[in-house]
Amino acid sequence: MTIREELEQREHSILCAEASFSDTSKGRDVHEEQCDIRPVYQRDRDRILHSKSFRRLKGKTQVFLAPKGDHYRNRLTHTLEVSQNARTVAKALRLNEDLTEAIALGHDLGHTPFGHAGERELNLIVPGGFKHQEQSIRVVEKLEKGGKGLNLTVEVRDGILNHSTAGSPSTREGKIVRICDKIAYINSDIDDAIRGGVIRDEDIPEKYKKAFGYSLRERLNTLIHDLIISSEKANDITLSVEMEENLMELRKYMFDNVYVNSIAKTEEGKAQALIRRLYEYYVDHTDLLPDEYKAMIGDETKERVVCDFIAGMTDNYAVKIYTELAIPQMWSVY
Repeated sequence: MTIREELEQREHSILCAEASFSDTSKGRDVHEEQCDIRPVYQRDRDRILHSKSFRRLKGKTQVFLAPKGDHYRNRLTHTLEVSQNARTVAKALRLNEDLTEAIALGHDLGHTPFGHAGERELNLIVPGGFKHQEQSIRVVEKLEKGGKGLNLTVEVRDGILNHSTAGSPSTREGKIVRICDKIAYINSDIDDAIRGGVIRDEDIPEKYKKAFGYSLRERLNTLIHDLIISSEKANDITLSVEMEENLMELRKYMFDNVYVNSIAKTEEGKAQALIRRLYEYYVDHTDLLPDEYKAMIGDETKERVVCDFIAGMTDNYAVKIYTELAIPQMWSVY
């Protein structure tokens, strides 16, 4: 018996009946021989962790564009926070921690430079629109490894595709990531907004402080405990009704005071104009795309390929390319 088979047997003795078991996965689109050490979801986690798109997350905006400071979240640190919270919940509920972690690490691989500002602009200008969760699937199915994709399991891809608020994951592990994503970004964004002086701690309505706690640690502790306890009672993955209502109200408060109207968002118009200019330029100059993207044209429309290229950029790379295209370079005859 291989180590992998021993680990698969151990899942059946430890995990609950509703867990996603590695040896009953719906598998991959392209058949592969099993690893002798790692079950399928562990392999998926490792593939995502070692992908180029995962490494680029460190250079992508979470909420605040180009913040002056080392302690603001970026898309990578957000992803790690989602993963940690989700793994805590999965372990407590005796669900598959490897599957949960793989979904969490992959959920934002398709996010654009400049956060949701970049996503909104691409959604406006690209035929067929743009959603980062759908782009995350394109990344793992078509764009990674020179067009071969990562060949992830059905369950991991389902969780990635359905992690947004409107999504409906087919596994309990995917449902955990969906809720923990919201828990992570709302609370970390409050922390960053206070650090940046966008809001003050005293600006947060007392109702939410009483419901969740008076610090980031207290808020996360309250929400994670509620998610675990409520899920055990309901035999499903859910927050309590009261906690869900308060969390959605707090989310609305963040949209009204941070995500849309705050001074920290004043540069987003520039970022969106930059994205639009890059898109228009490369649609007209597809010969200047990297070879791996040029090779996709024909199987895909040039608009979708240009979208893939831009969506994969980090913030700094997008600015660098735009600068090279739009700003005259100094030259010398010497």
